[in-house]
Amino acid sequence: MPENRKPTIVLVHGAWADASSWNAIISPLQSQGYQVLAPPNELRGLTSDAAYIGSFLAQSTSGPVVLVGHSYGGAVITNAATQGGDVRALVYIDAFIPDEGDTVVSLLDGSTSALAVADPTTVLDVAGYPGAPEGAAEAFLKPETVHNAFAQDLSETDRLLIVAGQRPASFVANVTPSGVPAWKTIPSWAVVGTEDLVIPPDLQRRMAENAGATISEVRASHVSMVSQPEATLAAIQAAVDSIA
Repeated sequence: MPENRKPTIVLVHGAWADASSWNAIISPLQSQGYQVLAPPNELRGLTSDAAYIGSFLAQSTSGPVVLVGHSYGGAVITNAATQGGDVRALVYIDAFIPDEGDTVVSLLDGSTSALAVADPTTVLDVAGYPGAPEGAAEAFLKPETVHNAFAQDLSETDRLLIVAGQRPASFVANVTPSGVPAWKTIPSWAVVGTEDLVIPPDLQRRMAENAGATISEVRASHVSMVSQPEATLAAIQAAVDSIA
């Protein structure tokens, strides 16, 4: 691809994270001359979150886009990719890759996920928030969940930063059914963290296979883009290379 035709790389974070979760990815891509954008994911509900990212793509990008999502961000890009911008490839990192009608809760149900527990308050701290729909609340990871299940392969210092700075997700985001998936018409890649205790590797593989994604694996936790960024960079490069 000619230099002036390089796609824009848009990175969408998941729950309990923000754009800083992509720091190890952003700098190497920028050094290669890519425009990289990491917009906020509102984490309030799948429909509205996807509409926000779709609007961001429409207003902030021109030319081809490689759209990347981590964790819940995978569900968001699945719904946002056809709502704005010229998205040519989807890249999923330790992510949910829902089919139409799937919810995060339904995908995790019956799995070995550390979050698929009878009493969510054993792994999450729950709090109300202004403007929440009736019965809704937002969830924070308990510190021990971060240390033992979310980012167990990071240093203690980095884990403590996640504990301190996590952005909570509304429960609404986890129970909103996904729409018609963009991966039906847009090629996709998926990086599976084989030590992921939040979205079990077998579930990641099953979703990726259902989407027809090109799958790679890395021995890493749920935040493989932080602990093993080379795997994410390789998947993004493969997606870029696919764009004629």
